[in-house]
Amino acid sequence: MGPTSHQAGAAGRALTADRPDSVRNVVLVGHSGAGKTTLVEALALTSGAVNRAGRVEDGGTVSDYDEIEQRRQRSIQLSLVPVEWAGIKINILDTPGYADFVGELRAGLRAADAALFVVSASDGIDGATRMVWDECEAVGMPRAIVVTHLEAARSDYSQMASVCGEIFGADDPDAVIPLYLPLHGTPGPDGHRPVHGLLGLLSRRVYDYTSGERAERDPDPEELALIDGARSRLIEGIIAESEDETLMDRYLGGEDIDIKTLVDDLERAVARGTFHPVLMAAPATDGARQGLGTVELLELITGGFPTPAERAPLAVTAPDGSPRPDVTCDPAGPLVAEVVKTSSDPYVGRVSLVRVFSGTLRPEETVHVSGHGLEDRGHEDHDVDERIGALTSPFGKQQRTLGTCIAGDLACVAKLTRAETGDTLSAKEAPLLMEPWAMPEPLLPLAIEAHSKADEDKLSQGLARLVAEDPTMRLEQNPHTHQLVLWSLGEAHQDVALERLRTRYGVQVDPVPHKVSLRETFGAKAAGRGRHVKQSGGHGQFAICEIEVEPLPPGSGIEFVDKVVGGAVPRQFIPSVEKGVRAQAARGVAAGYPLVDVRITLLDGKAHSVDSSDAAFQTAGALALREAAAQTPIHLLEPVAELDVVVPDEYVGPVMSDLAGRRGRVVGTEQAESGRTRVRAEVPEIEIGRYAVDLRSVSHGTGRFGRGYARHEPMPPQLADKVREQAEKGSPLT
Repeated sequence: MGPTSHQAGAAGRALTADRPDSVRNVVLVGHSGAGKTTLVEALALTSGAVNRAGRVEDGGTVSDYDEIEQRRQRSIQLSLVPVEWAGIKINILDTPGYADFVGELRAGLRAADAALFVVSASDGIDGATRMVWDECEAVGMPRAIVVTHLEAARSDYSQMASVCGEIFGADDPDAVIPLYLPLHGTPGPDGHRPVHGLLGLLSRRVYDYTSGERAERDPDPEELALIDGARSRLIEGIIAESEDETLMDRYLGGEDIDIKTLVDDLERAVARGTFHPVLMAAPATDGARQGLGTVELLELITGGFPTPAERAPLAVTAPDGSPRPDVTCDPAGPLVAEVVKTSSDPYVGRVSLVRVFSGTLRPEETVHVSGHGLEDRGHEDHDVDERIGALTSPFGKQQRTLGTCIAGDLACVAKLTRAETGDTLSAKEAPLLMEPWAMPEPLLPLAIEAHSKADEDKLSQGLARLVAEDPTMRLEQNPHTHQLVLWSLGEAHQDVALERLRTRYGVQVDPVPHKVSLRETFGAKAAGRGRHVKQSGGHGQFAICEIEVEPLPPGSGIEFVDKVVGGAVPRQFIPSVEKGVRAQAARGVAAGYPLVDVRITLLDGKAHSVDSSDAAFQTAGALALREAAAQTPIHLLEPVAELDVVVPDEYVGPVMSDLAGRRGRVVGTEQAESGRTRVRAEVPEIEIGRYAVDLRSVSHGTGRFGRGYARHEPMPPQLADKVREQAEKGSPLT
């Protein structure tokens, strides 16, 4: 694209917007190590938001987003860096590249109006990035691609641009085309030719960054030949997206199309999401002010990416679900904002990153908080009024005060003690609710216990605050195993959660083996006699009962039947026998797991007029059940889960083989969507404790799955024997 004047945002001040068309919201997407955070720093430096690489004017670091890792290489949470270019405020949303933190990526996509896919010239494109591209394509989000790591010895921009066209432009190869070619320098000792400038295909100009500032010049004959060799395809691709239907005929007829017309059509096609230019970028070196390609990238963002006002009207309802008129990006419209991220600051408390979709948000006003349908994950629904605190603009560790936040812009809000990620903020006199975005389901369990009594006292509050920040985490108090289980998206997600508990909330927990809810049942009919007789001075104890136990169909639970005749067991003690056998059933009769699916029939017994009691018959009933269990095989039942696995077609074979190795039974396959297959299977829960991690490995990060309880069924004898051995040692199967 052609050059524009460099109007940089001043370092150290809060950037504000007075109208929606002066804002651009762009999210950076790419795998870990692709160079997203480095690119943010380079854009901040070029725009003047910082005065030297990695630094803001008052000493904070741009890349210091991550409170846990404190390292740029492992950004694990969504970060916002506002910069200014050509009078436009650009909200850059830097997302994690790790699959465990896909919830942060989803939040960034929700808050943005366009996506910049960051691709490493040396590492290529991973499957997860391809999936995100497909998701953006499905909703029509405008996208562009920037190739990084051009300084790597094995990097090849032209080859990577071609790969981007093959992968991202599979359906329309002419919609993914480079805007620039690299200007190579003299080869080094290793033969690698460094890139120190760009050849503009539309402008037919050279942009040389050798001096650390972009210098523009005419191309020499060799450079011009390279430009003209690639220019025709770019022009044809742009014209194909033009709204002027005569343009292609004019071009093919030999007319020289005006560059302004081409640039305007390019920008409109990018904003519509139908054309996806490929650019390149590299950070500044040796104290230089501008990184390679950063000026061109800022020009594309400000000129080609859509304004918030171009977003389609937003559907809203009242909190009770009744319809309300759609809202548009109008600062004077009804207030509708969404919490896209929640974090805790040790000094100011909870801080909410908010995207305003309609209206204007002002500090110290009372808003209505509505949301958000995640009660199953420990997030209660909200329908309350709250007074917000100050509005600030984040930059690294700094928070810069804002006067207002208009429709289309983002800001941080303090003192929202009830609002959580995904909640809607609206006017208290006219509450509204946005439909929340889809949150990935946490499917990796971690059972935890408080490390000490002091930790136990703080555990509940610490976990509540932790889960409030992260809707991709679920807290469960398992009623069957009595374990406290934290469900997450992966092992790194678990590690970060435990570290945050320790460092933010002062709670130390210990991971313990996660248990599955095994059951026991009788293999055949059996009888048992319980005799509890004690005469050792004072009041004695006397109770005898005889029972018969028979297995029932799965899901029947426990039935208790009274068939006593002749008053052998007095009527007042029959409930005592039932209470005793049920208590013993809950404790188990073989390996310590609850007994289910049996009918227990009380047939006979004896009582003493003085020494019989409720407690005595409870004990006798429990003894009778244990004796009956000793007379017949006891089957162990394990929970079986229904898995719904969706993977690209090329991974169906490996996934099915992996499921078979987990004692799984595939019950069906079907086409899920283009190029992807749904595999439905039933797998014992014991075998899928780490499936969230293992599927990622088998499918190269491209698979997803859901799970649900199907039933309990008998465990294989050899595994059941192992469980019993562990139970005898006091170590239940996990």
